[in-house]
Amino acid sequence: MAIETGIRELKANLSSYLRRVKAGETLIITEYGKPIGRITPITADADERLELLLQAGRAKWNRQTFPAYTPTIQTKGEATLSDLLIEDRE
Repeated sequence: MAIETGIRELKANLSSYLRRVKAGETLIITEYGKPIGRITPITADADERLELLLQAGRAKWNRQTFPAYTPTIQTKGEATLSDLLIEDRE
């Protein structure tokens, strides 16, 4: 849900608006009726969201990490991949 407010109103009631943002609402700031900015609640990063899912029992993870995958590109013949890309673009 988004709330709209002008600059003067925002300055006069900043604490009240910040409480609403903290509760999850988005605040659109207007100047002469035109939107000029937005204040949104900070969302949790991926690690925090994952931890919340684990604690809620909505996900399971044994904390094992996977090794990074490095794809190997093989070309036929002596040409490099760069040579093949350049040839394809011409």
